[in-house]
Amino acid sequence: MMAPRIVIAPDSFKECLAAEAVAEAMAVGARRAAPDADIVTVPMADGGEGTVRALVAATGGTLHQARVCGPLGEPVDAEYGILGDGTTAVVEMAAASGLPLVPPERRNPLQTTTVGTGELIAAALDRGASRIVLGIGGSATVDGGAGMAQALGVKLLDADGASIGRGGGALAQLARIDLSGRDPRLADVAIDVACDVDNPLVGPHGAARVYGPQKGATPAMVEQLDASLSHLAEVIERDLGTAVRDLRGAGAAGGLGAGLVAFLGAKLLPGVSLVVDAVGLEAKLEGAALVLVGEGRLDGQTAFGKVPVGVARAAAARGIPVVAIAGALGEGWEAVLGEGVTACFSLVPGPVPLDEAMARAGELLADAAEQVVRLFLAAREGAR
Repeated sequence: MMAPRIVIAPDSFKECLAAEAVAEAMAVGARRAAPDADIVTVPMADGGEGTVRALVAATGGTLHQARVCGPLGEPVDAEYGILGDGTTAVVEMAAASGLPLVPPERRNPLQTTTVGTGELIAAALDRGASRIVLGIGGSATVDGGAGMAQALGVKLLDADGASIGRGGGALAQLARIDLSGRDPRLADVAIDVACDVDNPLVGPHGAARVYGPQKGATPAMVEQLDASLSHLAEVIERDLGTAVRDLRGAGAAGGLGAGLVAFLGAKLLPGVSLVVDAVGLEAKLEGAALVLVGEGRLDGQTAFGKVPVGVARAAAARGIPVVAIAGALGEGWEAVLGEGVTACFSLVPGPVPLDEAMARAGELLADAAEQVVRLFLAAREGAR
């Protein structure tokens, strides 16, 4: 029987292993079970942490760094990528404006800014990008993308004609938007935003109320930020003719979704679908006999379009079995079985302390993948 083609397309295991490391560990185990197999690794992401490295690795691109303004106004070195086509840039807003860049005691979304995200977009333009894929998970901000817009030349002016300050708290001072100074290169660039939430900008399901508290907002701050984002939406609709208040995904990343649409003409797209297209997953599935996927915790939320399910749907359309290997199987994990996943396994062989499991994650992933592939080969042989 001809050696099988096995595609390995996992997400990262958060705070443990990057997607590339997860894929390689699985590949080690798969090769032990099937030394002659054609094994294809495709590190994946959904717009959050790891999107840049996953897309660069999958397309043979290059990594670059830019020093930009961090969420607190202090400089940070942020990574971005140019994909293998040489013209598509991939940017993670979290690299410039992410929550991990702000110590817990300093988290205050009235002050944190997306200026650095705008500067990363400018760095990509400096590299000649004609398309930008922008992942917007993990933000520290609730400024509606105002800082990002200002960094790219958009004028956000108060009643006296002066520029408003940084952070979500300054949005209440906005009186007028002027696009005349916007970076002219943006007119010729397509910006696709990898967005994995569909929250509107304001209201009970909006950016401030749902995500503000995890970014340091007190109840009083949440009310202030929601009112400020509502005001931003009013001025955007009046001055730019774009309705963002109830737009699906507008509330992503503290309203950055709304700002990207309004100020840059970006498109908000499901994160994993965008990545599936960008890495050419469909072509890599051609002729595959088995697909391995994974993430740190597989649970009921995974079924709502996260990486394992995004990959599984593409594979299931071709009749390819998909096995998920996770660090843990959480509540509701069974839901993925109705979304193209054939079977799910935890990489932990028995009771293991969390810190030990994380330290041994690569080894445990290889062992689990080996056993999955051995079982698959046995079943394949038995079906002959």
